Amino acid sequence: MDYKVIDYQVSGRSAVITLDRPERGNAWTGRVHAEYLHAVGRADTDPAIRTIVVTGRGWAFCVGGDSDALAGHVERGSYDDGLARADGDVADMPGAAVDSQFDHQFAFHYGLTKPVIAAINGPAAGIGLALACFADLRFAVPGAKLTTAHGKLGLPPEYGLSWILPRHVGLTRAMELLLTSRVFLTDEAHRIGLVNQLVPADELLETVLAYAEDLATANSPSAVTATRHMVYLDQHRGIGDSVVDSLERLNLMMGSPEYRQGVEALRHKQPPAF
Repeated sequence: MDYKVIDYQVSGRSAVITLDRPERGNAWTGRVHAEYLHAVGRADTDPAIRTIVVTGRGWAFCVGGDSDALAGHVERGSYDDGLARADGDVADMPGAAVDSQFDHQFAFHYGLTKPVIAAINGPAAGIGLALACFADLRFAVPGAKLTTAHGKLGLPPEYGLSWILPRHVGLTRAMELLLTSRVFLTDEAHRIGLVNQLVPADELLETVLAYAEDLATANSPSAVTATRHMVYLDQHRGIGDSVVDSLERLNLMMGSPEYRQGVEALRHKQPPAF
């Protein structure tokens, strides 16, 4: 795919996917959506990539749906991504075949083999906030504005935000943020557990990439993938199914070269070289 509104770069063992519409606050469009799907799929299938970092160009992470596109939806009375299907450019959804519950927009993140870290460099609203919430981890600059936004547009919470936000911050806090669509800052998001770490703007990407490299160095790829899948599968299954799955994976993964390498490193009191 020829990227027009996404920038894709590789830094060490991380793929850095940057929403690249700074003049529009990286507002979301059908084109952004299609390119993002393609870029994530590209990173997830690249054996040299261990972590996916998502950020925005310029002053914003993603201010939500593009206002011009939203106006077009008013005229049509329904959603239209605006893409010409004849282009043949619309990406298949990545992360498929892990669980049918993940085979949906934004939920597909949970079927990926690699962790996604959101580097929230500025405001995130609506679909922009949903994107950040579906990442595994969130690092953010202090003082950036966040909002669910939907209520002030007469819309429902977007892309499963009503499902994921309570799981991050608890039902009571999530309900207040969803019902009011008020603006809250990344500082508050950090206090309530939505953001893992606040980082000065000029250090954000460097900090995230260093964290990603440490994650890749200390943990085997198969262990990271299994952990992600199990945690997200456990969101909609019982404890018994979780225990059975863990034991089946344990038995299978003990036959892997990564397990052998990890045990040898432990016995010799050396860091593993995954």
